[in-house]
Amino acid sequence: MADKDDIALRSTSSDASYPSATGRPTVHPSEGHHAKPRGWGALLAVLGVVYGDIGTSPLYALQASVRTVSGATHKVMPSEIMGLASLTFWALFLVVTLKYVWLVMRADHNGEGGIIALTSLAQRVCHTKRTRYIVGMIGLIGTCLFFGDSVITPAISVLSAVEGVEISVPAAKPFIIPAAVAVLVCLFAAQALGTGKIGRAFGPVMLLWFLALGIFGARGIMLHPSILWALSPWAAFHFVATHGLLSFFALGTVVLSVTGAEALYADMGHFGRSPIRCAWLFFVLPCLTLNYLGQAALMIHSPATMANPFYFLAPHWIQVPLLLLATMATVIASQAGISGSFSLCRQLVQLGYLPLMRIVHTNPYEEAQIYMPTLNWLLASGAILLVFTFRSSEALAGAYGIAVTGTFLCTTILSTLVFRRIFHWRPIMVDVVFGFYFLLDGTFFAANILKIPDGGWVPLTIATGLVTIMTTWQYGQQLVRIRERADSVPMASFLARLTQSQTIHVPGISVFLTADPELVPDALLLNLRHNHILHDHTLFVTVVTLEQPEADPGQRLTVQELAPHMHRVILRYGFMEMPNVPLALTQITRLGVYFDPIQASYFISHDIVFRSQVSRIALWRMWIFLFLLNNATPVTEFFRVPPERVVEFSVRIAI
Repeated sequence: MADKDDIALRSTSSDASYPSATGRPTVHPSEGHHAKPRGWGALLAVLGVVYGDIGTSPLYALQASVRTVSGATHKVMPSEIMGLASLTFWALFLVVTLKYVWLVMRADHNGEGGIIALTSLAQRVCHTKRTRYIVGMIGLIGTCLFFGDSVITPAISVLSAVEGVEISVPAAKPFIIPAAVAVLVCLFAAQALGTGKIGRAFGPVMLLWFLALGIFGARGIMLHPSILWALSPWAAFHFVATHGLLSFFALGTVVLSVTGAEALYADMGHFGRSPIRCAWLFFVLPCLTLNYLGQAALMIHSPATMANPFYFLAPHWIQVPLLLLATMATVIASQAGISGSFSLCRQLVQLGYLPLMRIVHTNPYEEAQIYMPTLNWLLASGAILLVFTFRSSEALAGAYGIAVTGTFLCTTILSTLVFRRIFHWRPIMVDVVFGFYFLLDGTFFAANILKIPDGGWVPLTIATGLVTIMTTWQYGQQLVRIRERADSVPMASFLARLTQSQTIHVPGISVFLTADPELVPDALLLNLRHNHILHDHTLFVTVVTLEQPEADPGQRLTVQELAPHMHRVILRYGFMEMPNVPLALTQITRLGVYFDPIQASYFISHDIVFRSQVSRIALWRMWIFLFLLNNATPVTEFFRVPPERVVEFSVRIAI
């Protein structure tokens, strides 16, 4: 029977499980590669895709920090504003520049970044199933918190941008919520067009946005040039030393300035390290620093501007154009999170953590440009619900922080293992560097834990629900596999008896999609039992999800002859690729195996699962598993098999 400790997140172990033709998995390692954009075009694309989230943080981050202090002291002193500005700058430097740009981006998995790739690397050096399970759960929790972030980002970003209309047109305040909802509906409705069409203007818009941040920030600094003292770490230390517990509360909002840092690492596979690093060090970081310091200088010079220091930085005559630019920038920031969710969800489906879901390819030339309707409207519903529930970006700040800091903490823990075991850093160096970041991220996370009653429960609820769903799906799938293996016929014994049978051969090609190449597919046994025939050519096809982002083209398929006109075909795909079985099978003709797509019929078995009288799965988890199973995308659609060429047999399985 299944060991419950074996069912979660074994993504890089040699016996790990990933979905194959029937949603039940197999795995083998391989290598991957990516062609990345280069030159100025890559730098412009990086601005539009990677830095959208962190680039819109000036809309609300420093304002939220100041209000945290003002809520306790009722009057914010200039030294406190300078201290908060210093904390913001050093958060950007320590978390983004040193941790992600300099350290974590070194840990790529065949060029891919992101928490799934990092988890995959960390599990490679785990020597026991228990350790792999623990590491996998850390990665899974970080991944689920990322989905919580993806729900909150559109809501807080769009709200913070639309709230700027109150500065220029105070009478428009009642229309802020409807306007934010309208923008969100348009944003999510446009996803069906594909990120390629939506993203063409991303780079130029974000270039203009960051230039505006820098220019208006410099304008604010001139009002109070001594704000440059905030660049000294002493200003941050002095604030923490003199404010005690209040500084701890302030850290919960200071961390909003580094939201989106995970995107630097997650998008490394698309752009490479160099464009991301160059864009950050030489353009994005200077522009953000100027704007945060400019806001702080403005609030010191004119305390009345604390209501919305970002928009007060700009001259009155340009506030309406700035509002429009901010709205476009927040849509881009939201778009980056939505597109990232699509990619992450596809990887989870490929790795077997979620059931098969409908995936629409929006660009015939770019495999990575996808649209997932179910996920898209789940995100839309969540974002709109948050807008109606919290009604302001300030109220949403608590919910946002805990999702971001939780992901930071998971990344730090996984990086510790990777740098110690794979990069072979000396233990003392690992302890000093990542011990510091564990304390820093832990402090940020603890500061946001205090905001659970004020909105922090949102990402925690989302993450808990997703972890429950994913572990339930894996456990149910494992019980199904165990039952199937117990009832299946080994391929070797079947082939030995086949020569003695009176089976009739008919023209055509039969393709049996099977999870385990060593067992006879249920669909074949049922076909023989009811129809007593075999086609002239038979292919047993197993789709394998590799522990790599992409499969090496030379390792895409393996063909083995089992008997005359009967072959076993193994198709390998990386967890960032989408399988296309009919297209891949056309390649076997190069290996001397006959295949004609027009003559091929695809045979699959459809599992009808029910709970046995003596079951190892709890009733409530069984309900979740059956709901997921019954609403999963058909395997033939997921593998892009023409529906008119599919023959399906039903199989009852008790677990």
